[in-house]
Amino acid sequence: MTKPFVALLLGGMFSQVLAIAQTTSFETYSQQIPGTTISFKMVPIKGGTFQLGSPNSEKGRNKDEGPAKNVQISDFWMGATEVTFDEYDVYADAEKDKTPTPDGMTRPSPPYIDLTLGMGKAGGFPANSMSQYGALMYCKWLYIKTGVFYRLPTAAEWEYACRAGSSTAYPFGNDPAQLKEYAWYSANSEDKYHKVAQLKPNAWGLYDMLGNVMEWTMDQYDENGVANATATDPWRVPTEKTPRVLKGGSYKDDAPLLRSAARVKSDPVWNRRDPQIPKSSWWNADAPFVGFRIVRPVKQPTPAEAEQFFEDMITKFKGAR
Repeated sequence: MTKPFVALLLGGMFSQVLAIAQTTSFETYSQQIPGTTISFKMVPIKGGTFQLGSPNSEKGRNKDEGPAKNVQISDFWMGATEVTFDEYDVYADAEKDKTPTPDGMTRPSPPYIDLTLGMGKAGGFPANSMSQYGALMYCKWLYIKTGVFYRLPTAAEWEYACRAGSSTAYPFGNDPAQLKEYAWYSANSEDKYHKVAQLKPNAWGLYDMLGNVMEWTMDQYDENGVANATATDPWRVPTEKTPRVLKGGSYKDDAPLLRSAARVKSDPVWNRRDPQIPKSSWWNADAPFVGFRIVRPVKQPTPAEAEQFFEDMITKFKGAR
């Protein structure tokens, strides 16, 4: 572990923040990004048992969603919305980051095109087009800034939170006609993403779990990922840079891809337009439909465990997408 990393986590205000983080009651809270007026809401997701994947009878089902099986998920918090550009740009733009960042903590290289394609940036639009590597680096930066360990959800955590106690194709039932009330997708998006939290949340208070931008998870994509899932807190630990699992579908997708159980495999063609050699590790030039949200496990790791996590997930797989 590098000394700057330890110093920021164990010294000064960060030790105080960490102490607070370890004792926060299990309820909804707002996290402010230090040095800014920007904050985001985290919603408690009480753990439990649910059926991961989809039944054979579910319309639009894909082979990689089964056979469905019961799994146990531990308590965690999840972002009420997708991470917005207002939040992500504090990390990406050094001029917006007013608090110290340790040596070795890198920022995204500036994209060579407007990745928003004119769809919107400031004021609550979802951050988009980052690689999984870029999303994880944001989590590491946020951990260093706040003293609270944030990460991407596993595919199982994401599905559990999306279902919000349901066992139907969508959190609200099986009828895709209701999607327009909850999701920006091909039928109502006008081929663009929208500001977060404009439509109805699911039963657990999470907005845009379906549609808008599809969301990175921590899992390596495996066609048998559901079939081989462990009984408790399943996670298909990455062994290669690509492909990875995304969930939720996007503003471009039709209803079947927005089902709770649906899985998307990341694709290298999402960065085919990037003319740089080598291609950017941070951005996917052809994926304005990709974003992410974060989770915070109730059981926080020690600084050493957190550093090992980021070493395994980021340093080992730089450029993962």
